[in-house]
Amino acid sequence: MVHHPLAILLTAVAMLLTGLLNAQVNRHQLGAWYMGFWRLGFGEGRWGAQGDVQFRNWDAGADLEQLLLRGGVTYSPKNVQATLTLGYAYILSGAPGESTATTNESRVYQEALLPHHPGWRLFLTHRFRLEERFVQHQDFRTRVRYALFLNAPLNRPKVGPGAVYLALYDELFINGERGIGEGRTVSLFDRNRAYGALGYALNDHLRLQAGAMLQSTDAWTKPQLQLSLHARY
Repeated sequence: MVHHPLAILLTAVAMLLTGLLNAQVNRHQLGAWYMGFWRLGFGEGRWGAQGDVQFRNWDAGADLEQLLLRGGVTYSPKNVQATLTLGYAYILSGAPGESTATTNESRVYQEALLPHHPGWRLFLTHRFRLEERFVQHQDFRTRVRYALFLNAPLNRPKVGPGAVYLALYDELFINGERGIGEGRTVSLFDRNRAYGALGYALNDHLRLQAGAMLQSTDAWTKPQLQLSLHARY
């Protein structure tokens, strides 16, 4: 059978558009992130470790968005209210919808946490993070992130055992490069995350948080349910 070239072209375009539509982010579908964070001090010294495991989904739990594994070594300078971190992260990212395609990313990062207590029950933390990213099928990339966190206990003067607290943050992501290889580009603005939750301190070491995040990029804005466990020893 002989196919007309125009028919072949139209069929190929239709197949491409179908694939793109199937991979589009459903902005109205509530995604879900399930996360665990940990911090560990090495005795009474200034060195420690921290990390997190995150299972992110485009929906409630069956459509993988990302599996993120991250860990680093921390150092707290003398006479300075700060925690510095050098770490590594592995990220497995999935496409939205029925596609089972995934991409891998290795990431090295440097981070500074600066806590600040302006008064009353307001506990702020500034986080500055620089990332060196090795994304599959892309050129080497960097990204700068800044986040402002606020914890405000509602029934205690501090976030201690039995405290119910409000947890808020906003984080801005800026790409260091626009070109990512093979003529492809991204915008300097990568994304913004705005988050609000209620937390409960089980004891001096464990906290639970349940809330929602609105993540915005140039292409889409999507709400995400977030459930997280925070451990500190």
